[in-house]
Parts: sequence; structure tokens; C-alpha cells
Amino acid sequence: MSDKVADLAGPGIGTYAEVDKALPAGYRSALTPMETMQALFAVKAFVEEGLCRELNLQMVQVPLIVTRESGVNDMLDRDGSRTPVEFPCGLGIEPQLNAQVVQAATKWKRTALRQFGCAPGEGICTDMKAIRKDYFLDHDHSAYVDQWDWERAITAEDRSLGFLRDVVRRIWTVLRGAGVMAAEAFPQLAEGFSAFPDTLEFIHAEDILEMYPDSPRKERETRLLQEVAPAVFIVGIGYPLDDGYPHELRAADYDDWVTPTTAPSGKPRHGLNGDILVWNPVTRRRHELSSMGIRVTKETLITQMEMAGQTDNLALPYHRAILDDQIPLSIGGGIGQSRTYMYLLRKAHLGEVSVTVWPDELIRISEEHDIHVLR
Repeated sequence: MSDKVADLAGPGIGTYAEVDKALPAGYRSALTPMETMQALFAVKAFVEEGLCRELNLQMVQVPLIVTRESGVNDMLDRDGSRTPVEFPCGLGIEPQLNAQVVQAATKWKRTALRQFGCAPGEGICTDMKAIRKDYFLDHDHSAYVDQWDWERAITAEDRSLGFLRDVVRRIWTVLRGAGVMAAEAFPQLAEGFSAFPDTLEFIHAEDILEMYPDSPRKERETRLLQEVAPAVFIVGIGYPLDDGYPHELRAADYDDWVTPTTAPSGKPRHGLNGDILVWNPVTRRRHELSSMGIRVTKETLITQMEMAGQTDNLALPYHRAILDDQIPLSIGGGIGQSRTYMYLLRKAHLGEVSVTVWPDELIRISEEHDIHVLR
């Protein structure tokens, strides 16, 4: 059980000896650094245009910093293990602003729907940049995070698994299409690799636990991608499963992971959220592309905050806006840009598609595997 506890949060492999073992042998990048940038920006434009078309979104500006008191920064989980970069801001102001670098724009987006006047069926998409300083830095986890953070206003009738699945399928169509486009422009991307999966398989976290009851979460995901399907959407992340543990920790104040649902078998399930995961044939590992979900109502917000022991936060402006019906019901998510580039452009390391800080030890290990990160 201790393995399951340790597996709930805290992304990254854990030690550089393990990273060394995990990095692929005989790796050669299919693209040169300049070709990588050409393909990357083609994928970026394709995805942004496709998301806006498929989900009826508009690209908008997004904050890099917010105030602590606003409550709109993303805490990522509910165990307090990942905290934002914080600093005083405003020369000559007394008291100075308590500024935080965003970890994601999850909560801001929902309030922004009102700011931009989005009616049900309309939404926004952002080119979000963030800092997550408490990650273990390995080849697929970075302190620098870039995402397509998107949000769309919905009606109460849209709060269903059927609606969630439709949105996920539309997103996958765009991501897969971007990969096909890149491979047509750079045929070497297709050499030695099977085609990107046409469809995602939907499976609830509870069903995965039934399949692999003695395995921690990451091992369950790995086996699922190897044995069932190379591209999946795991539904229902955050609510305690039959073994007493959630599939993974989720913050209590944005995705709805408590709402009851029913499996095709008739078994009770919970949650209107989930993750897109794929099998990365280069790294030979599970590879998360997106976390998303239908957002909390004022009723489910209270329930989840009580379960998380965070009811004091209900007094914050963001939470009050939900409780007072000042912002719309919505669905939203974050799609990792560098993670998507890494998967679609057949890369072994995030550092091949983004520029950030890496420990000298990781750079050395990577170069021994013929992986050269951008600096």
C-alpha cells in the first residue's frame, strides 16, 4: 500500500540512476534542431486552429502571475506538496502585492469566461506558460510548463459523461491530425513507427483497478497502454476507489470528481473528468498529454472541499464566485504543448522541444544516450 500512497502525486521518476535506465538505447532524433522548430510551430498552429474550430473557442491572453489572495492559482493536487513561486510585487506599494507565478490557468479560465462574455457553447483557448518548481526534473517532467489551457461554457444538461466523451474525441482528432500533418511534411517521422491511433479507448479508473488490483497507479497505466490500447482516456480521477485511494490526487476546486455516474455494467462510478494518456514508442513509457473535465458546481465544490479538508478556501474570491453563481458552468482542460510535441515529433526528451533549466547530471546522462537538449 505504501507504493500506492507514494504514487498519488509528485511526478517524475525519482533518481537519476533510474532516469539513466529509462532513457532509450540507440536513440537518434528524426529531426535536426532547426527541423524540430519548423515542425513544432506547424503543429502549434494546427492544434490551436483545430481546437478553436472543434470546440468553438477563441484564443485569448492569459496571466503569468496572479495574487495569492485571488485563489485562482492552480494547486495541482490537494496534499500541499507542490507550491507556487511567490514574491512581493509593486515598488512603492504598501503593502506590496503577494504575487504568484501560475502553475496552470485552470481556475482563471473559468472566471475569464464571464470576462469575455462567453455563452454556453462558446469558450476560450490560451497559450499558457507556467512554473512548477516542485517537479523532479527528468526527461518528461520540467519546471517550465507550456499548455493549451482551454475552457468552454456549458449548460446543466451538458454535465454528463456523454458530453465529456464527445469533447475528448474532438480533441484527439485535432492532436492526431497534427501528428499526421507533421509526418507528411517530414516523412522521417513515420519511419519505423506505427501510425498514431485513430481512436481513444475510454475506461474508468475503477475498472483499471479491478484489472490490476495489486499495482500502483503508474504501473496500472503502463500495463493498460501496453495490453489494452496505446491511447486511452482514464475517467474518474480524484474520487477514492475501492482500495481506499484515488487513482491520482486532484485539486478539489475545479474538476468534478465526486458526481455519481454508472458504468455500462451498471456498477456505480464517480467523476466527470479524466486524462488522455498514450504509449510513447520512443521512451517506451506512459505519456500524459492532457488533464481535463467538467467543472464543479457549487454543490460539488463544497463536497470536494470538505473531503479535501480545505473548506477555509471557500471564502476566497474564486470560490465565492462559484458559490454565488457569478461564473458559468464549464468544461475545460490543459493540453501539454511540449509533451504533445515530444510525442508527435518522436522525441526522447522534453528538452529537445523546449528551453528551460536542467541539472548538469541529467544533461550528462542525456548526452550519453545521444540526446541533446536545447539551451
